Amino acid sequence: MIGVFDSGFGGLTVHHALINAMPDLDFVYLGDNKNAPYGTRPPLDVLNLTCAGLDRLFAEGCTLVIVACNTASVVTLRWIQQQWLPAQQQADGVKRNAIGVVVPTVEAATGVAWNDAPAPAATSSKPHTIGIFATQRTVETDIYPFEINKRRPDILVVQQACPNLASAIERGLPHIEIRNLVHKYAEEFRRKLGQGTLDSIILGCTHYPLVADMFAEELPSVPIIHQPGATAAALARYLDRHPEYNIGRHGKRIFLSTGFSPEALPLIEKFWGGKLDFRQA
Repeated sequence: MIGVFDSGFGGLTVHHALINAMPDLDFVYLGDNKNAPYGTRPPLDVLNLTCAGLDRLFAEGCTLVIVACNTASVVTLRWIQQQWLPAQQQADGVKRNAIGVVVPTVEAATGVAWNDAPAPAATSSKPHTIGIFATQRTVETDIYPFEINKRRPDILVVQQACPNLASAIERGLPHIEIRNLVHKYAEEFRRKLGQGTLDSIILGCTHYPLVADMFAEELPSVPIIHQPGATAAALARYLDRHPEYNIGRHGKRIFLSTGFSPEALPLIEKFWGGKLDFRQA
């Protein structure tokens, strides 16, 4: 099976895209709703919680996990891939891997594959501008400006932290309260942008596509780089290169949660397009 891990409900946006792209594959979703959101937690907390979530998915039989949380991907994934997973394999002999959402998003934003050489310098004197809306922790790492500029120095990246948005979505706050938060962060972003022209935006937290319509209202006619779709396309390419993973092809679906507020379900199920049967992780 393929695992999909998130701090809460946000990873369902990625999970939905994965299922649409690869409906025959077996997936198990785990939301650590009890400890959400991760975006304001200390890095060590994020690391410990992410490792615990991966362990839970490995116990379900997953050998490949998509870390569908920008904060967890940014803060933990390199150490997990380079240190923790090799130690796990040495202990039990099972090959496992975890991949995140940052790499496919940067590839989609720049048009440059992760390991390719940087794109040639643009001839235009006007920079291409991308806005990033993300959690406080993701913004503090500067991962998106760094990785985008490494591949496309001609792209100007303007970041906006949205420290309370994922929590508001996770708790199922009323629509108007979430709408007001999006408006607040969009206003702060517009002040940073000034008179500049915005070419596209990245919703750099997988909770935010659940309210993508609110961002579209605030920034009309600005294309949104679709992180879930980019992740699904990247996973399909990855599986083509790595047929060794025992992923299962029976269309099996399991939804796990460490505990969540039922008030959030109407928004989540509206996005999903049907009821979701979560069980306690």
